[in-house]
Amino acid sequence: MNVIGTVGLPGSGKGEAANVAESAGVPVVVMGDVIREECRDRGLDPAEHHGRIAGVLREEEGDDAIAARTIPRIRETADERTAGTVLVDGLRSTVELERFREAFGDGFTLVAIHAPFELRAERLGERGRDDSDADLEALRERDEREIDLGLGETLERADVEIDNTGTLEAFRERVREVLDVEEGGRDDEATDDTTEGAGGSADPDADPATGGGRP
Repeated sequence: MNVIGTVGLPGSGKGEAANVAESAGVPVVVMGDVIREECRDRGLDPAEHHGRIAGVLREEEGDDAIAARTIPRIRETADERTAGTVLVDGLRSTVELERFREAFGDGFTLVAIHAPFELRAERLGERGRDDSDADLEALRERDEREIDLGLGETLERADVEIDNTGTLEAFRERVREVLDVEEGGRDDEATDDTTEGAGGSADPDADPATGGGRP
């Protein structure tokens, strides 16, 4: 089994990469779903308590808690879908990276998705899920929090890099190359902002400081 993890700053295109995978029949596991499930188990609203519960899990079970809980989901998904490849959306820290490498060995590939600040800000502004998406200062602070939590070092340790500064179709084609798949049968019309989470209700890249999304 091949496991492909994606990492990138907000608005870089991780959600669109997941959409491409799903369109091509590659199952996607979102690490943030672990947190959402834990919130519900504790009788809490994930939209309000996501960030806090992510921190609690790391305190109770270790810094690799989210990755450790995601690994069985990856294996179950691969078995259920008889899939040779699974995409994992939501990596952040090098601790998580090492846990995945330990679990999957040479079968694990980390893909870093890059886009400059201005372009990411434009995409997030077009997405407009909340006021913070259009706030440049808020995005800078969010980037800093992500980097402080280890995302910068994780980006540097990627096996493959994708530059997402061109057209949406060029990005999709590059993702398909990395996944080693043909274009999916589903109509690939999209929003041409190459933004996160365009294909689902879960936003793996939401800001943990505001309680939403990815761990």
